[in-house]
Amino acid sequence: MCGIVGLYLKNPKLQPKLGQLFKPMLIEMTSRGPDSAGVAIYRNPAKKGFTKFSLAHDEQIGNHAILTTNAKEEAVTAWLKAHYPQVRVVGSGQAIEIFKETGLPEKVYEKFDLASAKGTHIIGHTRMATESAVTTAGSHPFATGADLCLVHNGSLSNHNRLRENLKREGLEFQTENDTEVAAAYMTWKLRQGVSLKQTLEDGIKDMDGFYTFCVGTHDGFAVVRDPIACKHAVLAETDDWVAMATEFRAIAHLPGADKAKIW
Repeated sequence: MCGIVGLYLKNPKLQPKLGQLFKPMLIEMTSRGPDSAGVAIYRNPAKKGFTKFSLAHDEQIGNHAILTTNAKEEAVTAWLKAHYPQVRVVGSGQAIEIFKETGLPEKVYEKFDLASAKGTHIIGHTRMATESAVTTAGSHPFATGADLCLVHNGSLSNHNRLRENLKREGLEFQTENDTEVAAAYMTWKLRQGVSLKQTLEDGIKDMDGFYTFCVGTHDGFAVVRDPIACKHAVLAETDDWVAMATEFRAIAHLPGADKAKIW
């Protein structure tokens, strides 16, 4: 049982308030996920030819950093493994920044000063661990490609078999989390040149279980549910914003929510 939330601001005048508007959405999902929390925020795009890397330290709580460089991801990852093996790349792209940590969602949000964040859109996750350890590495979001990431509510029943298949395809894993398998699956498909839409449709056939995914992209987010769709998900839209959440109470804080179109 976890909570996922997403907010895309259609009205540019609201973008300076992105972090402020999103905070109560994430905190409202604390009861569904008090173990850890994380967000992927899209803001301050890097200059052409440069990439932003979100870094996290496995042992020092709150030790995150954003590195902007024109080096390739393979070079950054290799350098970190050689010099700072406990520092991991948890996301990369032109605009994405990922922050995730163990602890209550409100504390995690405060730790990274996200209430003051400005940007276009943000997705978040609150975790109640059921199948793997409560660690920063096991927290969501999980990166899937440039400016792409995944958060997940539910469980995959065939993640062990998928993990072994993906390892044979050259994918590496840092945790036993089933969500990391879903993220690696997306990475594998996208690297083959498969479109994001087709990747998500193929995932419905290849990943067994009960799940709702929210996938952050450079331009917004996508929501995917398993064919039975027993895991909660609500989407809402007004002229100013598009939002999604595991439960509507996370969306109800937004201005104009009482007049939103709801799915």
